[in-house]
Amino acid sequence: MSMLVVGSVALDTVKTIHGEREEDLGGSASYFSVAARHFRPVSMVAVVGEDFPPEHLGFFRERDIDTSGLVAASGKTFRWGGVYGADGNTRETLFTHLNVFADFSPQLTAAHRDCDHVFLANIHPDLQRSVLDQVKRPRLVVLDTMNYWIEGTRDSLLATLGRVDTVLLNEEEARMLTGETNLIRAARAVLDLGPSLAVIKKGEHGSLVVSNRFLFSAPSFPVESVWDPTGAGDTFAGGFVGYLAASGEEGSESEIRKATIYGTVLASFTVESFGLERLGRVSREEIEERYGEIERLTRF
Repeated sequence: MSMLVVGSVALDTVKTIHGEREEDLGGSASYFSVAARHFRPVSMVAVVGEDFPPEHLGFFRERDIDTSGLVAASGKTFRWGGVYGADGNTRETLFTHLNVFADFSPQLTAAHRDCDHVFLANIHPDLQRSVLDQVKRPRLVVLDTMNYWIEGTRDSLLATLGRVDTVLLNEEEARMLTGETNLIRAARAVLDLGPSLAVIKKGEHGSLVVSNRFLFSAPSFPVESVWDPTGAGDTFAGGFVGYLAASGEEGSESEIRKATIYGTVLASFTVESFGLERLGRVSREEIEERYGEIERLTRF
């Protein structure tokens, strides 16, 4: 079953205690696609500038990611820069240059409109709804957002939430959106807004998955050295949606639990290097091995 991601492709400048990288390939659509491609074919819809390095386009194509929706516009590619604290949990944004991404207006091809699993990455809620207006009958729509949209475009975001199946949030976003401090209550309040599933990402403390039928608390994979947390959330989404697309059982509790662990596994590879370096070369065998390690770690 085909997957579609609509989001950003960026050039990231990141500094951590392990060093610094300038203008690495990044963006939500990039991380999602490189993770999801292990399960099913994935197409990305995004925009880059005239200065986008051709080797990055080759990086996607070498991994069988459909880039027919990656548009090159006149101007510069979206750039982001940030520095992480020693524990990897705190981050300061140094700059955000939207460039061509500021005028991004997703236009889907006929093939994209037929995709049955859709990930709406962290873009303006109006744009997310414009994608929903174009797709035909997706089996699963998953949405990500951020505090900027929660604070500045709340009404638009609420309108979008009423049209999706699953929403991914981190702890801060869940509390900000719902006004609830307890994460379980926050997740249930998210469900009242329309989605049938809420996934709250807690970084090194795992994730909480809540529906009206079940609750699942998933651990993180114990990574000894976090080099760069950038993109971990979008990588999680890629593993999560990718596995559900492959299983074809999007509403099954057991499959949602497995999808959560696959998302966790993929994200654990991402943080072990700068940018997409580790995630880009991970094999399916390594993914399955780490999945098994989590099974052993949590058995009692």
